[in-house]
Amino acid sequence: MYAKFAHKIKTREEVATLLGPRPRRRKVIMCHGTFDIVHPGHLRHLMYAKEKAPILVASVTADAHISKGEGAYRPYVPQELRAANLAALEFVDYVVIDLNETPIENILAIQPDFFAKGFEYQADPLPPKTREEADALESYGGEMVFTPGDVVYSSTALISQHEPKLTVDKLVTLLQSEGVTFDQLRATLHDLERLRVHVVGDTIVDRYSYCSLLGQSAKSPSFSVRLEHADAFVGGAAIVAKHLKSVGALVSFTTVLGEDDLRGFVTDDLAAAGVTIRGLVDPSRPTTLKERFIADNHRMLQVDRVDNRIVPERLRREIVNAIHTDPADIVIFSDFRHGVFHRSTIEEYTTAIRPGVLRAADSQVSNRWGNILDFHGFDLITPNEREARFALGDQDSGVRPLAQTLFQRAGCRYLILKLGERGILTYRSPGRMPREFFIVDSFVGNLVDPIGAGDALLAMATLALAQSGSIVIASILGSLAAALACERPGNASVVVAEVDDKLDALKRASAGS
Repeated sequence: MYAKFAHKIKTREEVATLLGPRPRRRKVIMCHGTFDIVHPGHLRHLMYAKEKAPILVASVTADAHISKGEGAYRPYVPQELRAANLAALEFVDYVVIDLNETPIENILAIQPDFFAKGFEYQADPLPPKTREEADALESYGGEMVFTPGDVVYSSTALISQHEPKLTVDKLVTLLQSEGVTFDQLRATLHDLERLRVHVVGDTIVDRYSYCSLLGQSAKSPSFSVRLEHADAFVGGAAIVAKHLKSVGALVSFTTVLGEDDLRGFVTDDLAAAGVTIRGLVDPSRPTTLKERFIADNHRMLQVDRVDNRIVPERLRREIVNAIHTDPADIVIFSDFRHGVFHRSTIEEYTTAIRPGVLRAADSQVSNRWGNILDFHGFDLITPNEREARFALGDQDSGVRPLAQTLFQRAGCRYLILKLGERGILTYRSPGRMPREFFIVDSFVGNLVDPIGAGDALLAMATLALAQSGSIVIASILGSLAAALACERPGNASVVVAEVDDKLDALKRASAGS
């Protein structure tokens, strides 16, 4: 649908050429704004402007210059889709995405006869930014006009009250703007078998103990429950290895385990999945276990059996040797800070990676503190917002400036910042595309258990990046894998057929976009 109006979306140079120099036979009026959600107030503003001149140019602020709105997740609608929304209006003749912070350069390049502002900017004296715009207009003989303000709406307020469901629309717009197709997504998904991956990290066993609530204990203010059954899953770096294997990669896994029964559970489970495991044994520590007690679908308590000391030097030397000698195309460091990774060990491990190997890292820490900045210069890092804020010591910045600062400080090629139910924000260096970042909304249908979503994203996004070279494809497929992990309890491997089904559903939904 959006392609129908693409002919009206122009660069400022194209618009200036089409309109020609002043004086023109037909007058031109220009409007400028965010237009995040096009509402009746916008329509009245634009229609009033159209009454003043036969040619209406709508200028849209680029994503990079928008931070208005609580939580700083704005713009909610990406710039290409905002431009298409305006281009779809019959009375709008041209739309320009303004890549500058203010409309001054566009005003001087296009030289509209009139520049329309909302009534709220009409004051004596004019607000400083409005004064700058007026000065630019006056420099060549243009004029500022103010539209009536009898009806006022706020995009920010509308979004806060009722967030529109635009997941598919935003995905379609991202694909179109980046020249990516659903066929390319599917081709990448089905071409991961040749990749060799070495995962290094902390193994966790996740046990879910399902109970029936009997009531409060008569002797103490505590609940009494009856254990019905328990399910156990390998987690932590081990599930990253299983995700990689289940979508076709050749996977080796280096980890540290205790000398206990859970060691056998882990090694048997990974061997059955086809993962080659180097399970280094430390008799002085247990295999990490996190047990969650659930009653009537409510998580009541989590009990952890952990030893977070740095692994002994003997084992660190074995890990370094494994990293250096493994013939992998990709190395993934999956950090949970349960002994394998520490500030003093990460440099040793990183130095051991052979040249030319793609390097990815995640530092998923809940009740422990790791620092994603310890993995400096990696190709891909995938922290969540909390981990990013801890790494930078920043509780206050908006999400986008937070991601930009982390991206710069980490020295990475790509950053995928996980935003929970809001999806992900990906940062990259400027290149062929002017946009340094983009957002992919969450694809979760029915949320059951978010634990393990980050592991699925890390695995799929890294493989897709290595295979396709596209961070856009990697971000979308990683998000699909994360959604699947959220839609079922416990840690279970994501398989290609499930991602295929998600892609099919999205493609069908996009048919009307």
